Amino acid sequence: MIDEKVLEALNKQVNAELYSSYLYMAMSAFLEDKGLPGFANLEMVNAKEELDHAMKFYDFIIRRGGKVEIEAIEKPTTDWENPVAVLENVVSHEEKVTGLINDLVSLAIEQKDFATNQFLQWFVDEQVEEEETANDDLNSLNLAMDSGNGLYLLDQQFAARVYTPPATNE
Repeated sequence: MIDEKVLEALNKQVNAELYSSYLYMAMSAFLEDKGLPGFANLEMVNAKEELDHAMKFYDFIIRRGGKVEIEAIEKPTTDWENPVAVLENVVSHEEKVTGLINDLVSLAIEQKDFATNQFLQWFVDEQVEEEETANDDLNSLNLAMDSGNGLYLLDQQFAARVYTPPATNE
């Protein structure tokens, strides 16, 4: 059976991951409205990934004999100044999620919940990748903004990005 403190924190993380998905869907809608379908695709890919992350936590809670508690999802921001502001928000949001994952790892260690700690290591690695990708995308956009064709070319590049679910459902 899973420790109650750990269970409560994992349930909060389910909600945080669902919020992340919701936020990225809002970004996708904003970018679509601005005539940037490739950028919109990028954020929809992010939204799908975050939904899968929520499901990984959901499944883990159930496998550990815990009860999943679904909470209301906070309404995300739906308007940004420009695409740069959107991608800056992605970077800052991923940094926030990294902090949440780190807090979960600390709690699992504190509670001597080695199974949860092991489970969370996938997310620790994932957040390194998430932050790196978000920063790379922002840097690419900043470079593209200096060129008339750069934004168009980057939009085309982002249009080709696809989400591939994780190989295992841990």
